[in-house]
Amino acid sequence: MNSMNVTFDSAGIPLAGRLYLPGGEAAARPAIVVGHPASGVKEQAAGLYASRLAERGFVTLAFDAAYQGESGGQPRGLEDPAHRVEDLRAAVSFLSTRPEVDPERIGALGICASGGYVVPAVATDHRIRAVATVSAADIGRQFRNGADDTQDPAVLPSMLDAAAAARTAEARGEGIGSFPIFPATAEEARAQGGQHGFEGFEYYCTDRARHPRSAKEFTWSSIDRIATFEPFRFITMIAPRPLLMIVGTEAVTQHMTTEAFHDAQEPKELHRIDGASHVDLYDKPEYVGPAVEKLAGFFGTQFAGDVPH
Repeated sequence: MNSMNVTFDSAGIPLAGRLYLPGGEAAARPAIVVGHPASGVKEQAAGLYASRLAERGFVTLAFDAAYQGESGGQPRGLEDPAHRVEDLRAAVSFLSTRPEVDPERIGALGICASGGYVVPAVATDHRIRAVATVSAADIGRQFRNGADDTQDPAVLPSMLDAAAAARTAEARGEGIGSFPIFPATAEEARAQGGQHGFEGFEYYCTDRARHPRSAKEFTWSSIDRIATFEPFRFITMIAPRPLLMIVGTEAVTQHMTTEAFHDAQEPKELHRIDGASHVDLYDKPEYVGPAVEKLAGFFGTQFAGDVPH
């Protein structure tokens, strides 16, 4: 397997990606775009899945979303769902021009928030012929209700108040307002977010997987963009293209996947990884291994014969 740094355009913003190419001589191959979690970068979970799937014979592309990582865009730390969807479409456009890629066999994989972002991307872009998610999350619902739907209803209005104030301050020339994504310590993370909060902190803020370019803050202007986002609203538009959703049996966000899967139309498959939490599926070998095996089988089967439009 070989890999290289690449760049491509997304609505005028240059995106930085890592293209993974299977070893050996071959005709144009099937390809998979891999989206990262909301605050992640291509060197973390997305790159892991991309490299593992490239070892299985797929051309894969992991990339940093606009406003994050090595990609362009100002202000830094903006999480804009609409642009995240556009980034995925731009990645497909890039892959479709590569000589190593069969443009009739391009799929998409979304992890965590990108598991939500890929749904509207695939629903509206018929170049994407198969789609899979791992630990899919509805980021709008998470900000509205919390990861487990138990958030105090007063939280979102207070955040929208802060977002409005930050926009006014910016208009006055007082700079871009941001807020920290993670608490300062593991103890605070566990107290505020339980085991799920602790695992997120451990992944992004300790030697387990932290990266200097992963986002540690979001702009306040992200909040009013996220608050009304409903990634699974048009999941029925994916059919007749196939859908695979992978989720851990211990994931606090499992209900987001199962409810979205219920609404999706055939062909579809729900695959549970026994014992895995939401974040376990980012990097733990005992869970990533079976997930990659399932993904490789899914995309391999879909791209072996006639590809649905």
